[in-house]
Amino acid sequence: MIRLTIIMLSVLILTTPAWSQKPLLLGIHPFLPYETLEKKFAPLAAYLGQELDRLVIVRIGSSYQDHIDATGHDQVDMAYLGPAEYVMLVEKYGPRPLIACQETDGETFFRGVVVVRNDSPATSLAALEEGEFAFVDRHSTMGYLVPLAMLQQENPHLIAERRYRFLKTHEDVALGVLAGDFAAGAVKEAVFQRFKTRGLKMLTATPAVAEYLFVASSTMPAMTVERLRLALLNLKMTAEGRQVLYAIKESLTGFSPVCDADYDSLRQMLALPKQEEGVGNER
Repeated sequence: MIRLTIIMLSVLILTTPAWSQKPLLLGIHPFLPYETLEKKFAPLAAYLGQELDRLVIVRIGSSYQDHIDATGHDQVDMAYLGPAEYVMLVEKYGPRPLIACQETDGETFFRGVVVVRNDSPATSLAALEEGEFAFVDRHSTMGYLVPLAMLQQENPHLIAERRYRFLKTHEDVALGVLAGDFAAGAVKEAVFQRFKTRGLKMLTATPAVAEYLFVASSTMPAMTVERLRLALLNLKMTAEGRQVLYAIKESLTGFSPVCDADYDSLRQMLALPKQEEGVGNER
């Protein structure tokens, strides 16, 4: 009986597609420190593993570009992308199966904020006549690309004079502005909300764009994509699922269906002529 069981298990393993035997890699871009991201996404990885009866491992990219390339080369099975990252991914590598986009406070659109210190005399982007501006990463939607487009329209001299620097995270930008190292900086609205009581104020908000989303590898079977989609859409239906959402972000209320056309307005914004030398060369 034992020998028969071993033979049956061997046949099952040999006849199961190799793809389904390996763990799923869940790719995340480094928008926060590694340890923070691992803690935030570990509950989601565990939940998806239970739903698919399969190990899910979190893979945090070394940079935004590394994350885009890993997704484009199908080195991750499922990727969490910012809107601009997604637009760049499709532009360079072609479309990927869409799984779902996130809801923040029930909305599938979000904004960024240009922040200054409470004692700043500036009342608009055009009024930033002195000091440096803090961006995040060249591939960050609200930490660079959208505010860059706004500055090109309202304060092109700041860009032409290269009065800006890139920092690693949105939190670094907020802290740099608070410390007085920068006259202003671009951050996600959620980061502004966390730091505004410490001495930051909003100079202006960005236009709204479609939310962060999950995409699948081009090699993932359609049935697995659908199982992942249903798993994400169902998270908000249970108390346990809502705890998984809360671990990622306190204001994350669920996931919704998504389509490529949701990002067309961002594509139009990013298509504006770039005055900064080298912008777009890293796509």
